[in-house]
Amino acid sequence: MVTAKDVKETIEYFLKNFRDNHKYVEVAFFGGSFTAIEKEKQEELLEAVQKYIENKKVNSIRISTRPDCIDKEILKRMKKYHVKTIELGVQSTNNYILKRCKRGHTYEDTKNASKLIRRYGFILGHQMMVGLPESTKQDEINTAKELIKLKPKIVRIYPVLVIKDTELADEYERGDYNPLTVGQAVERCKEIVDLFNRNKINVIRIGLQNTEEISDPSTEKSSVIAGPYHPAFRQLVESSMWYDSIVNEIKKVNAKVKKVKIKANDINVNNIIGHKKENISKLKDIYDVDVVIERDDKIKPGKFELEVLESYE
Repeated sequence: MVTAKDVKETIEYFLKNFRDNHKYVEVAFFGGSFTAIEKEKQEELLEAVQKYIENKKVNSIRISTRPDCIDKEILKRMKKYHVKTIELGVQSTNNYILKRCKRGHTYEDTKNASKLIRRYGFILGHQMMVGLPESTKQDEINTAKELIKLKPKIVRIYPVLVIKDTELADEYERGDYNPLTVGQAVERCKEIVDLFNRNKINVIRIGLQNTEEISDPSTEKSSVIAGPYHPAFRQLVESSMWYDSIVNEIKKVNAKVKKVKIKANDINVNNIIGHKKENISKLKDIYDVDVVIERDDKIKPGKFELEVLESYE
């Protein structure tokens, strides 16, 4: 178990190593359901952060928890200790799928917790999953649409990975569960990301954080035995979205395009090119189009301009 001493040592370590004194510093309690642990333990860990907040070395605290571990008393406690953001592990809004995955909570719990969190003035975050057992692409789109109605400020999207020594691993070994491929997970995620983007909800993570345990299944220390693991999963999703947008623009041109110039903000160029130049290669292989990229900081992030340089006769 983490102790107050661990919390202080971690904060001190990072404060010493931050190069920028003007960073926004946040302490996050992740990896479990924070409000489900003993009240005394919650207070011990939160109390350890307070002097850093009072001395303005830490700006805020963020926690993650379950939808059925939120009530008024818990939220008053979180408020007292300067917690600013609460993320709920929603996973799905389909009660059948939640029961199938033995989540132990319902969509009603998510709705109630989300409303309470917002009413008490916290920043609301949601975490959802794609590829859960028996979950379809439409189930996941429906989950995104239902979550949008609950007005989270931030969202994380996690494709399901099969982790060793779990019930899901047993199902996978028996052939009762087929995880998504990387390609399938990318296709599902990009539609969901587009939905959140159009509703101005910030998608702060796509795919699990890469660690020693959450890594390529072929590595010795990895706990992942199957599923759409990729170290640059977010880039795959965002690059695929850019590819679709570029293809749509090319299709609008009333000529057989041979070469185009794409002007975009520097912040978007890597995703336009794609992971390992995948988008450039696909445009050449599928549409026989050569691409020139030009960085232009006058163009707003998320936008691009396409100019046809050459057309076929």
